[in-house]
Amino acid sequence: MSPAAPATSTVIASVTVPGETTPRVEFTPAAVDVLRELQTQFGPLMFHQSGGCCDGSSPMCFPAGEFITSDRDVLLGVLDIAPDDEAPQPVEFWISAEQFEYWSHTFLTVDVVPGRGSGFSLEAPRGVRFLIRSRLMETFG
Repeated sequence: MSPAAPATSTVIASVTVPGETTPRVEFTPAAVDVLRELQTQFGPLMFHQSGGCCDGSSPMCFPAGEFITSDRDVLLGVLDIAPDDEAPQPVEFWISAEQFEYWSHTFLTVDVVPGRGSGFSLEAPRGVRFLIRSRLMETFG
């Protein structure tokens, strides 16, 4: 199996918030490339965005199911990082209810930048970290 070609476009989440029709989260091509490498190493992945202090407020990537979500978490979207013509590789993106309320009018872009966070996110040993970029949503519902 040869390595996948680098991602060339963003991956936008499916809509998972009840009553909404507009996506709320996307991955940049650079983030997709790192996620594909991590998925090769660790298997299916998930994200959780909490409102904690320090790196606890950074998006954290875990093996799917390793971070236990509760009814106080919102499934913000599911993103498929599979290269074209391959089986789906879904990545769930969860956010704490408090952060969801705080960021209720924002669209989130998960990017990757050089530098190491001090959290437990899977990308940390690679010398990069995931980062949230946000913008006001233009439409709601």
